Amino acid sequence: MATRRHVHEEVFSADPATLFAILHTPSAIRGWWGASSAIVLRKQGGMWAATWGHEDDPEFITVATLQVFDPPRRLVLGEYRYFAKTGPLPFDADFTTEFVVEPHPSGARLRVTQDGFPMDACADGFYAACETGWRNTFAGIRAYLDANAKSAVQ
Repeated sequence: MATRRHVHEEVFSADPATLFAILHTPSAIRGWWGASSAIVLRKQGGMWAATWGHEDDPEFITVATLQVFDPPRRLVLGEYRYFAKTGPLPFDADFTTEFVVEPHPSGARLRVTQDGFPMDACADGFYAACETGWRNTFAGIRAYLDANAKSAVQ
């Protein structure tokens, strides 16, 4: 099945190890992604899970397998399981999300590639929402890093 993908990258003023760490540290995930809870088993074959909404009645749950865990450079999530209170996705998909962190003169570059979106028109709305979502997520990462850099200085 033909699929489409999102690629989004930005440079952050954090060192690569710090930037990579926030991708798999539950307290950081809650901070930059606004998740209510997060659990990460940090190893190849481990688990990445997050919930949004009240813990006893979540709006949304995402669980994925860590297919690649290669600190501080690369993290790949796959074998996704989703729950949305509004119901299942209107299409079948086998998503993967790859995070790559590379050194940059200003700190580190983060590139995320989310792949597996069906070409079918029934996936267009979800695809567009994810594109906006990654821009917002990167803004959340930047705000999280800025807030934590300021608190570390004080």
